[in-house]
Amino acid sequence: MRTPLSKQDITSLKSLIAAGKLLVVPTDTVYGIAADPFSASAVDRLLTAKGRGRDFPSPVLVSSISQAGALVPEIPALARVFMERFWPGALTVVLPARKDLPLDLGVTGGTVALRQPNQSDLLQLLQENGPLAVTSANLHGLPPAQTVRQAQEYFSDKVAEYIDAGPSQIGEPSTIVKVEESGYSVLRSGAIPPRQLVAVAGKATKQ
Repeated sequence: MRTPLSKQDITSLKSLIAAGKLLVVPTDTVYGIAADPFSASAVDRLLTAKGRGRDFPSPVLVSSISQAGALVPEIPALARVFMERFWPGALTVVLPARKDLPLDLGVTGGTVALRQPNQSDLLQLLQENGPLAVTSANLHGLPPAQTVRQAQEYFSDKVAEYIDAGPSQIGEPSTIVKVEESGYSVLRSGAIPPRQLVAVAGKATKQ
């Protein structure tokens, strides 16, 4: 399936997600493999396809700060600063997850890793479908796919639909920060350099 996505494409993709199927989707960073974050079996299928255990939980991609807010008890002031400055874009923000939601992403320690990607077709799908569990499209230990063809070499028929938007825009995974009462820590260095984080939020409490 090639972009731009039509209304019929979106409807078809929503049906696949509801059925617990896996998709490969374009993001602004690298290609991702996606599943319904509220379906434990779909997320297990995603982790199994990558060859990863539940100790490597999947992030969740959202269409907006508002959609992210529905997955957490609150968005702390610092997290909102990060979101308003870097979303849509290559920053993943880890926050406590709502305990009353059936998110089963793996061993998360009660948190959820959230990102609004800067990719128009994926944002349209997220807006129409709701949040998706999306992690980089690769087998564990191998480089993330930069094209649909690379993703197909990894996953073949384990994925129900591949969305092709051409080569990845950035080609580097997102930076991951965890926001806590004491400030923030950098869990993974990536496409957003530390100096940009420092410019809007000061130095990290720990690296």
